[in-house]
Amino acid sequence: MKRLKIAMMSMTHGHTRKYYDVLKNNPKLEWIAVSTANNEVKEIFLKSVQGIPCYDSDEAMIDAHPEIEAVVLASENSEHLRQVRLCAERGINVLSMKIPTFDMDEYAEMERLIEESGITFQIELELHYNPVVIRTKELIEREAMGKMEAFNATNITLSPVWAFPWQGVPEKSYGKRVQIKPGHDKFRGGALCDHPHIFDLIREVTKSEFDIIFAKVAPNMRHDIEEEDMLAVVGRMKNGVIFSLDPSWSRAENKLKVPGPGWEVFPKRMEVNLVIHGTEGSVFTDCFGPNTYHNGSPENKYTVQYTYFDEWVGLIDEFVENIDKKRLPKINIGWHKNTIKAMNAVYESIATGKAVKL
Repeated sequence: MKRLKIAMMSMTHGHTRKYYDVLKNNPKLEWIAVSTANNEVKEIFLKSVQGIPCYDSDEAMIDAHPEIEAVVLASENSEHLRQVRLCAERGINVLSMKIPTFDMDEYAEMERLIEESGITFQIELELHYNPVVIRTKELIEREAMGKMEAFNATNITLSPVWAFPWQGVPEKSYGKRVQIKPGHDKFRGGALCDHPHIFDLIREVTKSEFDIIFAKVAPNMRHDIEEEDMLAVVGRMKNGVIFSLDPSWSRAENKLKVPGPGWEVFPKRMEVNLVIHGTEGSVFTDCFGPNTYHNGSPENKYTVQYTYFDEWVGLIDEFVENIDKKRLPKINIGWHKNTIKAMNAVYESIATGKAVKL
């Protein structure tokens, strides 16, 4: 079997490390090289992975390795358009992090570049490959709870800004500096920008689109960052399903520069929970429930051993198959656009204090 020659760009995204084992050990892949955004990221990578060439720029990496067929864009959101232009010019397929861009003019340019170049462009939303989510979707499909009436989801985590500083910079996360609302001291680009997953999943499981969105931001629990860290979203889908979403950074963390044991503060690093109410019952889903927890004695460093690695294997396998069969990815840039529009509507609702009709 011909292996896909793959590389990674920037290495600044929080999901970067989750690809190390997959890219090294998946028999469908040949990991060619990486490019790093800065010396600090480069040093961390070189301490973590041996034997993979590392370059100081995307262009240098691609020039040195014209055989590269695909890349993982593991970069800050503000870099995505530049990197998509580069990949489209070279005919390189792309697995993009979860926010292509919040700027809809940039989004339109990305769509045009992808269509004209013919490259495969898949967006990384790993919850689609979570076995617990897959089971929940099967129950919904066969109407085990009856007709769906309400959807509640949490996507709550610690804040990654200490290990990945760009996520605390509005211009790099949201793409520009926009006040949350008039007179507010925080800016767009925080927890909401980190948590598109539940906005995407509700569209998939309801097979509908957002109709009305109303959102509120809470006072920050982290006063030393410039962006929002806690918010709540309610609304209705076009098929009548009502929803409540919590995409907050409401888990506390230690300010580590490299994620690892001791990063999280009790009780958990993250919780992604779905609650589906139907006419004949409800289902409660803990997407990251089957983990191993340790109280951290004797040093009181609470740790979590995650057991959800299959998501990344399934995601990459589908990416390889999409390229091989020249198939439009399920999570393609056209599909994902309505998720981004909904997230922008959340910010609009917070800013105006009014519900937003999509």
